[in-house]
Amino acid sequence: MPSSNRRRVSDSSEFRLIQAIRRQSSTGPGYSSLLKGIGDDAAIIQFIQNEHLLVSTDLLIEGIHFDLKLTSFREIGYRAIIANLSDIAAMGGIPRYVLTSVAIPPAYSQTDVRALYRGLLSCCHQYKLQLIGGDTSASKKGLFLGVTILGTVENSRALPRGGAKIGDTIYITGTLGDSWAGLKLLHSKRAQPTQRLEKRLSQFLINRHLRPTPRLEIGRWLSTHRLATAAIDLSDGLSGDLGHVCRESRVGAMIDAKKIPISPQCRSFARHKHLNPISIALEGGEDYELLFTVPAQHQTQLKDIERHDGVQITAIGTIEPRKHGMRIKLANGSSHPLVPTSYDHFRKKNRPV
Repeated sequence: MPSSNRRRVSDSSEFRLIQAIRRQSSTGPGYSSLLKGIGDDAAIIQFIQNEHLLVSTDLLIEGIHFDLKLTSFREIGYRAIIANLSDIAAMGGIPRYVLTSVAIPPAYSQTDVRALYRGLLSCCHQYKLQLIGGDTSASKKGLFLGVTILGTVENSRALPRGGAKIGDTIYITGTLGDSWAGLKLLHSKRAQPTQRLEKRLSQFLINRHLRPTPRLEIGRWLSTHRLATAAIDLSDGLSGDLGHVCRESRVGAMIDAKKIPISPQCRSFARHKHLNPISIALEGGEDYELLFTVPAQHQTQLKDIERHDGVQITAIGTIEPRKHGMRIKLANGSSHPLVPTSYDHFRKKNRPV
């Protein structure tokens, strides 16, 4: 029988692998400036007297994270920056600088690479983010794009995944499932161009996939007013990302399926495709909305956020004792365990890119 350390990566899960790397990494005396390492949306490092440095990185791979038959080089560059901005938003920080590394197959032209960076830089300019360096390499197969973002947050103001408390209310910004539906529409347009939803509805969902909005303003508001106990951005899907918060906070959760915010456009898409919109919201990722937890004494202040930023904020459940696990209350009043069904890079069956 083979040793356990010889198991294939595909026999495990992405999150178990991350936990194994986390246990293996060391934070000894030489790392006194590291306040938070693996396990959050960004690492937190003591920077200057009144500020902490936030650092996060993402890797995008052709055929895994994007398909050039469905999207353009410019859109890939734009979304790459959004994904990193969303990590800073989830920490309550201010984005400052970004570095990019790209590996380019020989079949792609200089025009393609310039288009990639036009999209990347247009997003940087929009959110006042400065590109300060990176690296380039050849690739034998497929385009690889790595992005590292640096941000700042005031001392003791970062929003961790591990701060949720029993009795906190769970909130979501915006609506969920739109990006997943938009991706499905891009696939169906290529495979079955005659079977389309109403054009305006379809374009809304596709735009939500190609040009999502990082919730920087809300993240900053939660941080500066010390309203949230925990936060995470919804990049992998509600069921998986809520699981990260519960695991890091050592708590359970109960969410109400009826309260999960789903746009009219996503509900129409679900009806058209004979799908359950709740399942789309639980499984679909890359909406880049925020999930955060708020204690009872701060909840009245959330109305100020909605007025300030104009973004819908919805209470979907409560934090419960860890022994209860994660559960979901269905429309008929029954409750069931909430099993993470979000995207996992090493799961054999996943939603398509």
